[in-house]
Amino acid sequence: MGNLVINQGISEIMKMQEYYEKHLLDKNPPGSVFVAKTPACMITAYKSGKVLFQGNDCEKEAGKWSGSAPSKKSVSSKTKSAVKSDLPVGIGGMSAIGSDEVGTGDFFGPITVVAAYVKKEHIPLLKELGVRDSKDLNDEKIIAIAKVIKDVVPFSLMTLKNEKYNQVQKSGMSQGKMKAILHNQAILNVLDKISPEKPEAILIDQFVQSSTYYQHLKGQKAIAKENVYFSTKAEGIHLAVAAASILARYAFIQYIDKLSDAAGFTIPKGAGAHVDIAAAKLIMKKGRDILPSFVKLHFANTDKALAIVNKKRI
Repeated sequence: MGNLVINQGISEIMKMQEYYEKHLLDKNPPGSVFVAKTPACMITAYKSGKVLFQGNDCEKEAGKWSGSAPSKKSVSSKTKSAVKSDLPVGIGGMSAIGSDEVGTGDFFGPITVVAAYVKKEHIPLLKELGVRDSKDLNDEKIIAIAKVIKDVVPFSLMTLKNEKYNQVQKSGMSQGKMKAILHNQAILNVLDKISPEKPEAILIDQFVQSSTYYQHLKGQKAIAKENVYFSTKAEGIHLAVAAASILARYAFIQYIDKLSDAAGFTIPKGAGAHVDIAAAKLIMKKGRDILPSFVKLHFANTDKALAIVNKKRI
């Protein structure tokens, strides 16, 4: 049985958890975020960012998350075919809608989803403007690029604010379903904006298996299905996804700034110990009842913040 370890950020691990939603196990070892068991591989993701793949198909499975995969030639060659096998040849040069989301792994702030349409003739311009995966750009650069491209590409922004997020999450809706609904609506909005023109492809940055994505959308009045494709690391496949990622991040940054103004201090991003401290500070200043409008309550950070507050009050 083979073993492979890759490193991932918290947002990517959250995407992985949603992707393996149907294969999650109930019991997790200490320090882990999730454990999933597929027919040919066991996947264990740890809070440290390390993800362990065990099984005969560990290289193939790790290859799906190729951005941080081990630097073995055999793995990287398999990665390309595993990720792109169902994508049309030359998709990177097509006129396409790309869709991506930000904020799923952040304790503070909303989920922001953007779908953006990039015509093939605009691809060189976007490259010139520095459009690439938003994870490779700092906030200052994201803001500068977003302010330019928002007037170049048709796009739709969907923002799931914390109050609504907590409400639907408490009702039993998974984060994966929330994201699927937001992605679908954003794509439909862009299709409506560019009509009667049609994209050659629609590429969604994959967070669940395609079958699960469409299962989440059952009951929706309209579902975008024509020429829709899914891929992890989609920002590197088409600039439409990279543009969507930048615009989503820009909207998220703006929202965090608003939360900071309301809190009276700078609200941090992420889900580490620093946000526990910030949430505790918020509770001390504004009271516990303010939390639902600032954070994703089901995150473990809520209990950690309350523990800090209780310790200070003793």
